[in-house]
Amino acid sequence: MDNESVKLPLYLKISQIFMGIVILFFILYIGQDIIIPLVFAIMIAILLNPVILFLCRMKIPRVLAIFLSLVVTMLLISAVFYFFVTQISLFSESFPLFKQKFLSLFNDGERWISKTFNVSKWKVDAWVTKTRQEGMDNGTVVITNTVSTLSAMLMTFIIMPVYVFMIIYYKPLLLEFFARLFPKNVHGMVVEVLTETKGLIQSYLFGLLVEAVLVAILNSVALMILGIPYAVLLGVIGALLNVIPYIGGVVAVALPMLLALATKQPIDALYVLIAYLIVQFIDNNLFVPKIVASRVKINALVSIIVVLLGNALWGVPGMFLSIPLTAIVKVIFDRIGPLQPFGFLLGDNQPDITREIFVVRRKAKTATTNR
Repeated sequence: MDNESVKLPLYLKISQIFMGIVILFFILYIGQDIIIPLVFAIMIAILLNPVILFLCRMKIPRVLAIFLSLVVTMLLISAVFYFFVTQISLFSESFPLFKQKFLSLFNDGERWISKTFNVSKWKVDAWVTKTRQEGMDNGTVVITNTVSTLSAMLMTFIIMPVYVFMIIYYKPLLLEFFARLFPKNVHGMVVEVLTETKGLIQSYLFGLLVEAVLVAILNSVALMILGIPYAVLLGVIGALLNVIPYIGGVVAVALPMLLALATKQPIDALYVLIAYLIVQFIDNNLFVPKIVASRVKINALVSIIVVLLGNALWGVPGMFLSIPLTAIVKVIFDRIGPLQPFGFLLGDNQPDITREIFVVRRKAKTATTNR
């Protein structure tokens, strides 16, 4: 038998790749309850690693350094959670007023539709009644999903410190595993991938944190100037939603606009939209290029696709994790020869439009000249 490797037809190679991708996504989907907290724990562990190394250099025992870092991190997360709970409790006290205002606006809109489009009022009422009934039917499902999500978040919050502690504590064991997994002749490439991945996650998460703080300040100041109630709460929520690329910004501006409609004049909702557009312009042209995009070189088309895939696969956590995970995949692809074209596809290095990309014509001309 010939010792040369069997060359499969292109359609078989594509079929194998497709089946492998399907199996991978199926595993990621069914194992999300375990995988999502583990991925977040790995990212937090990488983010805390410089702090732990600093504490160890200060002659603090390694286990105690890990424990202190985790305690401070959990206290900060608890403080943010407490802020949201207190603000939302205050916000809920105004629900009756908002309900009354929305009902008034709804009746005005109903009359405007009936008059403008020459639709009888009873047809509009019938459509509203049907829509309201469907909303009530779906309300139970929404509440059930919300409770389930909150329960999952609580379990994640409880188990996350354990994951982070174990990952950091067993860091030497994990590194030794990678050293034994790959042959020595590729250890240099493995070290490059691990080092670049660590630096990418640290800089990306830190950049997101800085960007979120700046956007929260701008949102809150803008809403305060416009006199929108709960400006700080809405500003922080908008900054957190803005972390989700492209989609979060749309949801972030909808909340204060609805609140402006409920508490002030309709023109104030337009002012809120203009203010958020200005903040988004500053964020997209100043904060993101300087703070976030310089760390993650993923083009906009791929970013939108992976965010939607992340939402379909893991929901909101998947939307947040999609960009850094794609950036890590790009780092790996850039180091492996056959996968480098895919790494180039994920990146944002746009070729010169005036350059001739395919050289078939040039080769044909050269062959003709040689004859």
